[in-house]
Amino acid sequence: MDEAVPTPEALLEALSRAADELGLTDGPLAGVRALAESLVATERERRRRTELLRPLLPTLAQALDVREVFRQISLVAREVIPHDLLELGLLSEDHARARVFAVSEGDTIQSSQVEFALPEAIRLSILTDYSIIRDIVITPGGKIQGVLITSDEPAPRPIEMEVPPARFERQQALGVRANLRVPIVLQGEVAGALLFFSCDPNAFRPDHAEAARRIADHLALALAHQRLADEQRRAAEERERAARLEARVEALTAELDAQGGRRPIGISKQWRDTLALAAKVASTETTVLLTAESGTGKEVVARFLWRASPRAQGPFVALNCAALPEQLLESELFGFEKGAFTGAAAARPGRIEQAAGGVLFLDEVGETSLVVQAKLLRVLQEREFQRLGSARTLKADVRVIAATNRDLSAALARGTFREDLYYRLHVFEIRLPPLRERPEDIPALLEAFVDEIGRQVGRPAAGVSREARDKLLAYAWPGNVRELRNAVERAVILAEGGLITSEHLPMAIGAPASRTPVPSGGLPPGGVDLEAVERGYVKQALEQAGHNKSRAARLLGLTRAQLYSRLEKYGL
Repeated sequence: MDEAVPTPEALLEALSRAADELGLTDGPLAGVRALAESLVATERERRRRTELLRPLLPTLAQALDVREVFRQISLVAREVIPHDLLELGLLSEDHARARVFAVSEGDTIQSSQVEFALPEAIRLSILTDYSIIRDIVITPGGKIQGVLITSDEPAPRPIEMEVPPARFERQQALGVRANLRVPIVLQGEVAGALLFFSCDPNAFRPDHAEAARRIADHLALALAHQRLADEQRRAAEERERAARLEARVEALTAELDAQGGRRPIGISKQWRDTLALAAKVASTETTVLLTAESGTGKEVVARFLWRASPRAQGPFVALNCAALPEQLLESELFGFEKGAFTGAAAARPGRIEQAAGGVLFLDEVGETSLVVQAKLLRVLQEREFQRLGSARTLKADVRVIAATNRDLSAALARGTFREDLYYRLHVFEIRLPPLRERPEDIPALLEAFVDEIGRQVGRPAAGVSREARDKLLAYAWPGNVRELRNAVERAVILAEGGLITSEHLPMAIGAPASRTPVPSGGLPPGGVDLEAVERGYVKQALEQAGHNKSRAARLLGLTRAQLYSRLEKYGL
């Protein structure tokens, strides 16, 4: 069994007894006695500091905001390490910048948000176990000179380094002559530093570093608790916001359903996220751009936005920009005066005036001409317009929600869509997912359409057979929700009140997708340029789809991302 190691006090007592018994007071034993006395004094001082620091642990264990107890920390620490100013600084993730998190000066405690770039010399010294600068002289040029001692280099050496302006003025005003810095370590990484400042040039010694590190460790524990509490609080707030938003979405959906309007239907995450975005922006006056393939339910989302907005008591006016030629679209949108053109027998307000106090929904806005786009830009930018044939300026008290199935960024490149209008419309974009990306919504949509259409035709279907349901779930739905509704309407009519089966569905549903056959005649003797063949097919698909990327991707059996990579590859 190992014997216990004697304490310095026990050694000193034994040494003194031996010296007294032998009558030795001077000579070789005197040096050993002096060393033992020094060790005893050092140990007693260490114990004293440990006892003084003991009250810190329960104080910090209960703290959820370190700044609230920082003055108490400074008061306790002052008994152990005399100082005039104590600071807690936190580093940015890249250690390039620091922020003064808390300051204790005298009897005052401050919460500081001062942030500054860290000079290289300071950044390196923070990473050591401790660093001390003595005999500090602050020069007028914004530098400090002094003697540096670090755990890596215990021998004092002269140092001169720049001080950030925010730090320079404070230290100069206080008359700082020395500082001690120890790192704050969180989860094994240096997250900041605890800094002691004094007006005494020789206030700090290396033996102070141990006590400073203990304080820093206590602070790191408190900061970890604070961060955990902050994360839990933010997570709880986020859950509460999400719950409120979900409740708002449900209430608006029920309201639209009760009023006989088309309600948004779906349980998929993509669809719920879309509605959540709409609910967030609804309370503002921000212009919204809905981007999606045809038939995904852009008007349904637009009406949802309207019902959730402060303009819900105003009208909802929709205009399909692709359904009208340019001249007629202008008159429909802006209105006209009597005699403005042949056939204008009387003045007529346009959709902008009809939507006053409410929402104007512009579907297929990408189909408008450059002339109409210029006038629409004035509506969005200046909130004013003129009827055709009139010089009188009218105010446009409308919120615009626009929708398109076109790639407007490609239209910008072709010069068919104005850049300034694009950025006015693109303030808040909401992308609606196609039906193939949310197949879990098909059963709910199917049930709703069967019920709705059954009431309309007066012959509700008895239900949908398992085989028919499986085929509906397996189909890719290039026409999205609109195609699904049309298929259900056809099936309900054909079923004549009976069970909807596979034979009531359109022929395309359930049929295998056609693919381009592989030539059976063999390859040409000269070989095949596969890249040229692929480029030709991509170009042909784009032209066939009217440069609609989603349609072209479906024709080629690619995803949009795969198509875009090929467009970039072939410069199309």
